[in-house]
Amino acid sequence: MILVTGGAGFIGSNLVAGLNARGRDDIWVVDDLEQGDKFANLAAAQIADYTDRDDFAELMARRDGSLDGIEAILHQGACSDTTVHDGRLMMRTNYSFSKALLELALERGIPLVYASSAAVYGGSDRFVEEPACEAPLNVYGYSKLLFDQHVRRVLPSAASQIVGLRYFNVYGPQEQHKGPMASVAWQFRNQLLDSGRVRLFEGTDGYGDGEQRRDFVFVGDVVDVNLWFLDHPDRSGIFNVGTGVASTFNALARAVVRFHGRGELEYVPFPESLVGRYQSNTQADIGRLRAAGYDGTFRSVEQGVAAYLGVIDDGQAGG
Repeated sequence: MILVTGGAGFIGSNLVAGLNARGRDDIWVVDDLEQGDKFANLAAAQIADYTDRDDFAELMARRDGSLDGIEAILHQGACSDTTVHDGRLMMRTNYSFSKALLELALERGIPLVYASSAAVYGGSDRFVEEPACEAPLNVYGYSKLLFDQHVRRVLPSAASQIVGLRYFNVYGPQEQHKGPMASVAWQFRNQLLDSGRVRLFEGTDGYGDGEQRRDFVFVGDVVDVNLWFLDHPDRSGIFNVGTGVASTFNALARAVVRFHGRGELEYVPFPESLVGRYQSNTQADIGRLRAAGYDGTFRSVEQGVAAYLGVIDDGQAGG
């Protein structure tokens, strides 16, 4: 059985779909459905069981036979809202729960592949999996970094696989429940349909209007990386997951406009609240991922946006 935490969320539910596509339905989903509309992400999925996150934490504390049969853990569960300032909540959810899962995996000798984040780099201008490049700008990024640091201490003596994946800007189907935390691609699509215009920030940090850059990575490619590591349990470490290419917000907006065949770009003042807390340029260095043996391709912004919006138009991603 494969355990998928955060399995009703954005990336987690896409992982469940990816496992189903491989013929796996022995999937144990752990999540928090306090936001009930996330159920839609699992409605078409085939899973063996579902357990609330808090209930699963109690099972881990008991260490009884109820956890027998887990052969691998894909840990995607987290509080990923970067605007949350409750550090106790963030650390309990993203750090303490992750540590407990790691202890379980090590005790049982099973793989743990978990979601880290490019937020650990924060204000850095280099995106390499090295401590010198890590400078989180918010407590979310810090919670992810602290667990990565814990993993680094454990890795030399670990007898089973541990993989941390630092996701860059992921977009794609089944993120509609995230509201303002959904990807820029989702936001741009909704803006265009609502008003015929896509709104971008004016220039900041030396970048022109809409020329701020991010490494936008399609969720299907993220799923492929996760499943590749499951297929290669001898590979461990912390790896960036992005395309390795920085694309401008203008390029993403134009891809949305081209897909719909209409729309204009509009530039709005950069928010004062984000000054000093905004990543104006991210670009994953995927050298370590390639060195580990992963040779899969990553969709361009144009390809990824077309795949994403095509699914939405087919009515498969909600909206």
